[in-house]
Amino acid sequence: MSDKAELLLKPKRFYKAAAAAEAEGGFAVQLDGRTPKSPARKPLIVPTKALAELVAAEWEAQVEFIDNSLMPATRLAFTAIDRVSETRADVAKEITAYAASDHLCYRAEHPTALVERQSREWGAMLDWAKAEHGLSFNPVAGIIHQPQPAATLASVEALALTLDDFTLTGTAFAAGLFGSTVLALAIRAGRLTGQRALDLSRLDEIFQAEQWGEDAEARARAEALAIEAAMIDRWFASLR
Repeated sequence: MSDKAELLLKPKRFYKAAAAAEAEGGFAVQLDGRTPKSPARKPLIVPTKALAELVAAEWEAQVEFIDNSLMPATRLAFTAIDRVSETRADVAKEITAYAASDHLCYRAEHPTALVERQSREWGAMLDWAKAEHGLSFNPVAGIIHQPQPAATLASVEALALTLDDFTLTGTAFAAGLFGSTVLALAIRAGRLTGQRALDLSRLDEIFQAEQWGEDAEARARAEALAIEAAMIDRWFASLR
C-alpha cells in the first residue's frame, strides 16, 4: 500500500485544540471542548489530570491526519476503558504468566562477562522484588523453563488484582514490553525509568552490540521500543 493510500485510510484532524478538563469520574480529554469516545463508545475519561494531559498531548501532536500508531498512551487508555475494566481477572493472569517465565530468570551460560553482568544487574532487580513485594524467583542458566514458586505466582496475581484499571493496564503492557513482570512492577513503583527497564530487558543484546556492533535493523527496533518505554514511564508517573 502506498503512503498516499495509507493517509486516505486515516481520519483527518477535525479539531483545533486538545486539552484536559475535569469531568465526572475523573479527567477528560477534550477536543474543542468535546470528549472523544473509545471504540466501545465510552468517553475518554482517565483518573488523573496528569494522565489526561499525557493523552491530550498525543491528540494535539497530530497534524493533518490522526495516526493511531503515534498515540500509544491513547491506545492504552482505550484498552483500560474498554477491555480491562471488564476482564480484570484475565489481565491479572496475563501478568502472572509473564512472572512465570520472567526474562530476568533466564541467564546466559557464557561468556563470563555477560554472565556476571546479568547476575549483578538482573539479580539486583530480583532482590528488589523480594524486598518490596515478598516475591521469590528461581533464576536458571540457559533457556529451559524453570517453574517459579507457586506462592510467588499467587502473590503476583493477588497484587495485580489490587491495582486500579489504569495501573493494571500499564503493568500488563510493561510486562509484555519487557518480558518481565519484575521490571513492570519496578517501573510502576518508580524504581526504574522506562529506558533503564528497557536496557535491562535487552541486556544480552546490548552486550552483543558492544562486542560486535549493532546493525541498522536492530537499532531501529531498539528506537521503536524506547518510544514505548518512555510512554509507559510517563503513564505510571501520571498515575502516582
